[in-house]
Amino acid sequence: MQGNVLIAQGGGPTAVINQSVAGMLSQARRYPEVRRIYGAIHGVRGIIDEEIYDLTETTTRNLESMAETPSSGLCSTRDKPDAAYCERIFKVLKAHDVKYFFYVGGNDSADTCYIVSEEARKAGDTIRVCHIPKTIDNDLMVTDHCPGYGSAAKFVAQAFAGVNLDNRAIPGVYIGVVMGRHAGFLTGAAALGRVYRDDGPHLVYVPEVSFSRKQFVHDITMTMETHGRCVVAVSEGIHDEEGTLIAAKFSGGETDAHGNVQLSGSGALGDLLASFVKQDTSFKRVRADTLGYLQRSFLGCVSEVDQAEAREVGEKAAEFCIINDRDGSVAIRRIGNYAVDYTFADLKDVARVTKTMPREYVNPAGNDITQPFVDYAFPLIGKLPQVTRIFAPQVPKKLA
Repeated sequence: MQGNVLIAQGGGPTAVINQSVAGMLSQARRYPEVRRIYGAIHGVRGIIDEEIYDLTETTTRNLESMAETPSSGLCSTRDKPDAAYCERIFKVLKAHDVKYFFYVGGNDSADTCYIVSEEARKAGDTIRVCHIPKTIDNDLMVTDHCPGYGSAAKFVAQAFAGVNLDNRAIPGVYIGVVMGRHAGFLTGAAALGRVYRDDGPHLVYVPEVSFSRKQFVHDITMTMETHGRCVVAVSEGIHDEEGTLIAAKFSGGETDAHGNVQLSGSGALGDLLASFVKQDTSFKRVRADTLGYLQRSFLGCVSEVDQAEAREVGEKAAEFCIINDRDGSVAIRRIGNYAVDYTFADLKDVARVTKTMPREYVNPAGNDITQPFVDYAFPLIGKLPQVTRIFAPQVPKKLA
C-alpha cells in the first residue's frame, strides 16, 4: 500500500520519546511504499489543524540530535478524539494521502489509536494505525515495560539517593511525592539507589495498597526509633480503603481532557502528609517535596537501556505496520536476564486498561518494595553514580 506516513506524539513527554520518532522515521525511509513522511505538531490536535511538517528530507544529523533531546520534539496534546474528531482526522489524512499513522504515547494515546482504527474500519478507509508505546508510569498492558520508564526511574532513584545523603547529614523526616496515578512502578524506583542497609527511602507507599494515616504515622515513628531519621517515597496516586485519592480531596477537583483528576503540579499532597506527621508526633524537622514534572524530561539523566529500546520500538513500529500491513501496538518482551525482543499486540488489548504492580513487588506491610521488584526494574535504569561513605575508627571519648 503506497502512500505517506504521519507520526505524532501524545500525552506526557519523556526523556527518550524522540528516539522512537527517529527510529520510525529512519526505518520508514527504507521502504519503497513510503512517499513522504510527515510529523504533526501537538499530536492529533495538530492533525485536525493541519499543523504538519514534512520530515522526509530531514538530515541525519538533525534527526539524531533531536533523538538525543528529551521531551516531545513534535510537541504533544491531551485531546481525546471521539467519532466526530476522528472524521476531521480522516479528512486531513485523505487530503495528504496518508496511509500509515503512527502515534507515540501511553494509555490515552493507545485509546486514541484504537478509536481511529475502529472508525477507519467502519468507514472502509485503508489507513494503518500503529501505537508506539511510551509512558514513565510503566502501566501499559501486554508489554513487559514501557520506553520512558527506565530514564524516569533512573532520575527518581538518583534523586532519592541524593536526598538520603542529605537526610543522613541532617536527620529528620523527609517525604517525597512521585508521579504514578494507578501504578507504583515509578515510586518503587526510589529504592533502586539504596546501597547501605540503613539507606532511604526507608518507606515506600504505592497505589496498589490502600493508604492509612494511622499506619503511615506509625511506620515513620518506628523508623525514627530505629534509624533516627526517615526518608519516605509516596506515589501521588495513593488512596484510602474506599478508593478515594488522598490528593483528590485537596486538588480543587481539576481534571484533564480525559477526565483524570489532576494530581501533578501541586505540592498539596506532600504538605498534607507532612502535616499528619507534625500533628501526630513530636518530630520537629519534617519536610516534603513533590518531584512533579522534573521526572519526565530531565536533561542529562537518561538510561542507556531505555534510550536504545525507545529507538527500537520506533523501528519495529515501521516494520510491523508497513511491511506486515497491520494495525497494532509494539510490545517489549523480556528474555532471560537481561535481553528483549519485540511483538505486535492488538490495539484493543492495550487501550483503556492500566497495568499495576504485581502484589509480590510490595512487602506484606505495604510500606516498601521487595527484591522481585528490584530484579525487574534495576536492569532498565542503566548505570547509577557510585555512593561511598567514609570508613574510619571512632576516637574514644575522654570527657563522656
